[in-house]
Amino acid sequence: MNLTLKIWRQKNANDKGKMVEYQISDVSPDMSFLEMLDVLNEDLISKDEEPVAFDHDCREGICGMCSLHINGEPHGPDKGITTCQLHMRKFNDGDTIYIEPFRAKAFPIIKDLVVDRGAFDRIQQSGAYVSVNTSGNTQDANSIPVPKEDADMAFDAATCIGCGACVAACKNSSAMLFVSAKVSQYALLPQGKVEAKQRVQDMVAQMDAEGFGNCSNTGACEAECPKGISLENIARMNRELIKAKTAVKH
Repeated sequence: MNLTLKIWRQKNANDKGKMVEYQISDVSPDMSFLEMLDVLNEDLISKDEEPVAFDHDCREGICGMCSLHINGEPHGPDKGITTCQLHMRKFNDGDTIYIEPFRAKAFPIIKDLVVDRGAFDRIQQSGAYVSVNTSGNTQDANSIPVPKEDADMAFDAATCIGCGACVAACKNSSAMLFVSAKVSQYALLPQGKVEAKQRVQDMVAQMDAEGFGNCSNTGACEAECPKGISLENIARMNRELIKAKTAVKH
């Protein structure tokens, strides 16, 4: 395939940035999207030009680092996948592909297609953990019974990889799907009950402090999430927050 790529280039956080056009040929339909970008960068390097900076690590749909906005969609035109799992057979010969970083105030651009998602880390650090002493005091996994329905929902919430597609898809750049998934995976389990009230308040407060918007109720986050995290988690987080604040007042 021969393709026209229009890629966002930005030297640093202070640079204005712009779309730059590149031509790429002999692209195999079996290539992943990131492999295609590797080929482009090899060509740019051979011409003594600056390669395009983009983030990646596992290339197995696990780490969430490969977050790109492709033709107006987080992670591109396929569903239930990350950018590294997107293959070039989803495009046609002669296509023009627009490639941009995720756009959100809380995700400042570092360079080109790389954004700083440290806001997600700070939200998790504010409360997405359980203070359980496992050093020399490990308990058998079956010692605390958990209803299967709760366990299944907790596992579903825990599949969130924190890629930020929910933020990129939301017109308000809301992080509520991400935060609610992290709150839910603990709220549904006995181990998470001890710190439940403080956890949800701290995480929501940190989310607001990072500058993310509120939920837009359009469902774009769930539609674009590569792991299919459900909007039900947002409802659960809101219930947990109301219960926590009510308990504090009493």
